[in-house]
Amino acid sequence: MQVELEVGPEVRATTGGHAARLPDSFHVRWLGSLGRRAEGLARHAGQIATIFWKSLIALLRGQVSMRATVREMYSMGVQSLPIVLVTGVLSGVVTSQQGGYQFTGSVPLYVVGSVVVSSIILELGPILTAIVFIGRVGARITAELGTMKVSEQIDALQSLGRDPIRTLGAPRIIAGTLVLPILVGIADLIGIVGGMLTAEATIGLGREAFLYGARMFFHTFDLYYSVGKGMVFGFIIPLIAVHMGLRTYGGAEGVGRATTASVVYMILAVLIFDATFPMIFLR
Repeated sequence: MQVELEVGPEVRATTGGHAARLPDSFHVRWLGSLGRRAEGLARHAGQIATIFWKSLIALLRGQVSMRATVREMYSMGVQSLPIVLVTGVLSGVVTSQQGGYQFTGSVPLYVVGSVVVSSIILELGPILTAIVFIGRVGARITAELGTMKVSEQIDALQSLGRDPIRTLGAPRIIAGTLVLPILVGIADLIGIVGGMLTAEATIGLGREAFLYGARMFFHTFDLYYSVGKGMVFGFIIPLIAVHMGLRTYGGAEGVGRATTASVVYMILAVLIFDATFPMIFLR
């Protein structure tokens, strides 16, 4: 950014008749960049809030297609189940093996049951399922809507008097909010079973001892906490994906950029909300 000074005729004479200019300042450029980023963040937040509000109004007025919602629930839930099962099993296997390695010879082995159950229910189940959901569902939503945007299908919907948020966004947001808690619960269950079988196979910890250790420090609230995380993640992931898809521009290259940025934003949002949950609910 360049700043032009008001100078007198004598100064103009010494500069060839042109006004003197100040050199670019690092602080000015930095403040300008910060301002642009803040403006972009505020614009994103406003557009996301608009999508949420329009989806909520459409839901309360009964304007959301149940057929489209059920179709999205099948795509997000049933078709995501295999990768969720694999992720859940592996999280239980790894947690059980590491717990057995750390606790062998120092504390009673039944504590491994408590470590596995608490780790999977409170953290690994929700966060790993959410990350899988981002890659499996969130990226797809952004790519679908982005392709529709750059090919002017969204404009065609609007010309027919149909709100794209109500028609395309709301079913996906509702489906994600309903489906992801169920996937989290399944991942928790299969992860615990995988951890229990791994503990029996690797360190000789019987199932009764594993379940005894699991019951020692288990709280019923942990289940609500885990499912609540899944519900929040299931809401923000399609919300961001829909927002990024509807603001795509620039043809096929723009769809790729929007999908990449959407995945980054969804992961950051999930990690931020995941960090705030303990401060609010585990105090």
